[in-house]
Amino acid sequence: MLAFVWAEDENKLIGKGDELPWRLPADVAFFKKVTMRGDMVTGRKTYETIPKRPLPGRRNIVLTTQKDYDAPGAVVVNSKEEILELEEKNGEDLYIIGGESLFRMFEDEVDELYRTVIHDTFEGDAYFPKDFDYEPFERVKSEKGPVDDKNIYEHTYELWRRK
Repeated sequence: MLAFVWAEDENKLIGKGDELPWRLPADVAFFKKVTMRGDMVTGRKTYETIPKRPLPGRRNIVLTTQKDYDAPGAVVVNSKEEILELEEKNGEDLYIIGGESLFRMFEDEVDELYRTVIHDTFEGDAYFPKDFDYEPFERVKSEKGPVDDKNIYEHTYELWRRK
């Protein structure tokens, strides 16, 4: 099974430079809960924005065109085909966490979408593909996230499955 996991604002913004444009600990916990079920796949640029890498408790797979890229503690691959082979060979679910080019690369293969929508707008420079086609998917779950002194933005967790 192949899934996307990401958080976006009302304009599909997912990043600002090397960080998230918001602070939302509840979504970080949700992300961890989901991605601990299998292997996590990320592009090199996104991987390098993770402060403490590799993320513990799951295999981190990094896709890069750099043949000599070194990511201690992570598996480095150089093609989409290598990722699909890992999924088939290991039998683990794959959770793609970005960036935009990976989301585009696997749009036709993805089975599930774990999307957190933050009901606000922010400044940034990285977006989930604005033309992503949700037609082949059905939203099967939608749940409001907590709002409190640590999670000041209203947000909704969504699960979409391919029809």
